[in-house]
Parts: sequence; structure tokens; C-alpha cells
Amino acid sequence: MKKTIMITGATDGIGLASAIKFASQGHHLLIHGRNPEKLKTVAAQLSALSTNGKVESYLADLSKLSEAIALAKQVKEGSSFEHIDVLINNAGVLKVSQAMTTDNLDVRFSVNTIAPYILTKALTSKLSGFGRVLNLSSAAQAPVDIDALLGKKQLNDMAAYSQSKLAITQWTLGIAKTNNALTYLAINPGSLLASKMVKEGFGIAGNDLNIGADILVRLSIEDGVHKYSGQYFDNDKGGFSSPHPDGMNIQKSKEIIKTIESILSAKT
Repeated sequence: MKKTIMITGATDGIGLASAIKFASQGHHLLIHGRNPEKLKTVAAQLSALSTNGKVESYLADLSKLSEAIALAKQVKEGSSFEHIDVLINNAGVLKVSQAMTTDNLDVRFSVNTIAPYILTKALTSKLSGFGRVLNLSSAAQAPVDIDALLGKKQLNDMAAYSQSKLAITQWTLGIAKTNNALTYLAINPGSLLASKMVKEGFGIAGNDLNIGADILVRLSIEDGVHKYSGQYFDNDKGGFSSPHPDGMNIQKSKEIIKTIESILSAKT
């Protein structure tokens, strides 16, 4: 069955590899990127791959809360698609030259944790029936320092990245507990895949991107995953598994959500 799928960070890495697979299968796509030329090129590439599916493209810098909010509004109100079946919050960042954003937040938390939350909350009504939200987590997870999430404390690249990935895993659980209609999954697509982020962050070529793309496609389309809503899929282990203990602690999940809501309340 043809699905309508939105992917953030779809102009390279796992996002692009996944989008290519979806387009080849004839699904409709809403793709996001932050580079206008790359976004235009990828949209044309995906459109050429599919004679049945339609492609919409959206430009936004997810390190800026205002642009994440604007993106959500644009998709909600301006898309030609009445509904979305799957939202894949794939965009991510690890190593940066400037850690703090114009919102006085760490860019890793902004892109990896808060922007996906903004999109998920705003597009809930557009996610049809038993729609799915796939949040990109990581094998790298570390307890979240609330002051770091609030932008009051600066961390090194790996600490910020690891905390941001546990934070998205935590709010995935928290939201799943409040909405039984949709399916929310946190996913480690595979460690050290050959993305731009891995190449820049670790200086290595990385493993085949299809490892990650294949699991995103599978969990987007496969029947029977609703029973796992709120859980963590570890592709390194090949199945649903336990994240860092904080990732399944509902009280800590609620604290992360409360903190993100406070950030949004203060910034918007």
C-alpha cells in the first residue's frame, strides 16, 4: 500500500538512502533539507525514480527553533497531502564549529532533540489513523544534564550528541504513554554508518548506509510494530532492546518533555 512519508535530513546520508528506497517503491515523500541547491537536486532525483509517488520539498535550518516551527506549520497547512503516514525525524548533527545557536541552545539538542519534538507535536493531527513517528536515536547515549539541555552549560561534541540522543529516546517513551493511537519508536539505525556526520565526527568512511536505510524502511511499512510503541530498536542487535536505563524511566521522560516545553514556551 502506498504511504506518505516525511523525512528530515533527506539530502544526504541515511535520510537520502531511505528516501531513494521509498521513492523506488512508489511512496509519496515530503523531504526536508537545509541547503536549497541540494534539496532541489534530491527532489528531482527522487521524482525521476518514481512514476507513481509525488515529492514535496521543504527548506529549513532545524538548529533555529523559529524555522522548525515554521516548517511544521508549512507542512501542516500547505502540503498537498491530507495526511502523513510516517514521520521520520532523521536530521542530526554531531561535530560543529559553533556549538551554541542563536536561541542560546546547544545545536545538538536543538537539531537532534527539540526540532523533532516540535515536528512531532505539531503534525500529530496530520498523522493518519495508526501513523508512525520514527525518531533517530543512537548507540551513543548518556544521562541528560538538564542545564545542558537548557543551554546553561556547554558540553564537548560527543557528550552533547550522546545526551541529545538519549533525550529523544526519553521523550519518545513519554509521548507514547500519552497517545495510544500513533506508534512512536526510537531507533539506532546502526553504529558508524557512512554518513557525512560520521565522516566529519570520526574521520572514517563508515559502514554501508543501507544498513540504516533498510531498517527505517522496514519499520515504516511493516505491520505489527504498534505493540512496540515507545520502545527502542537497536539495529546493532537486530531487534527491540533496552536503551540506557534512563530511556525507559517514565519519570525522567516526563522531566525531559517538561524541560523542552519550557524552552519552547520561553522562545516562542
